[in-house]
Order: sequence, then C-alpha cells, then structure tokens
Amino acid sequence: MSAEDRQREYRRDMLLASALIAAGLAISALALTALSARDPQQIAQATQPTQSTPGAETKPSAPSEPATTGQRPSDVPPQPARPDPDAQKAGAQPALPPAPAEKVAPPIREK
Repeated sequence: MSAEDRQREYRRDMLLASALIAAGLAISALALTALSARDPQQIAQATQPTQSTPGAETKPSAPSEPATTGQRPSDVPPQPARPDPDAQKAGAQPALPPAPAEKVAPPIREK
C-alpha cells in the first residue's frame, strides 16, 4: 500500500469518526432541549391513587390467619445425613456423598 493510499484511508477514517461524534453531540443536544422544554411537573408525576372495587366494604381486606402453628410435625423424627457406623453396618445408606478431602499446601515461609 502506498503512502498516498494510507493517507487517503486515514482521512476517510477521520471524517467518519468526526461525523459520528457530531451526530452523537447533536442527539444529546436534542434530548437536553426536549427535557428542558417540558414542564418539570410532567416528568416527576406521581401515580394516581388506586380505586377500590365495588363491594370492598363488605369483604375482609386481609385473609384470616392460617390454621398452622408453625411447629414442626412431631410424628416424623429427623433423619441424620450420615448414619452412625452401626446403622451403616446394618445397611443404611448415607444421604450425602462423602466430603472431598481437604487440600493442604506447603507452609508459608516467613521472610
């Protein structure tokens, strides 16, 4: 590629970059003028209050409390994730896979 072609391509790239920057500035200026031309009350407008449905006075506003007490059912005892060795000998399977061995690094030398 000759020096003249490189210079022509450089000028074309610079013209394109300048056009993109000018377009961005023009769009920003248009957006700012549109925002400043509006009434400020229109931008930060609160929502309308909700309308009640017909017959809402006769209906309860909140559901009644559930009949549960929040207590854990006592008829099902909790099961351990890892059965004790006697239960494993009897055939009980652990609920979780064995934990991976810890990785040990050499001790950090003090300087």
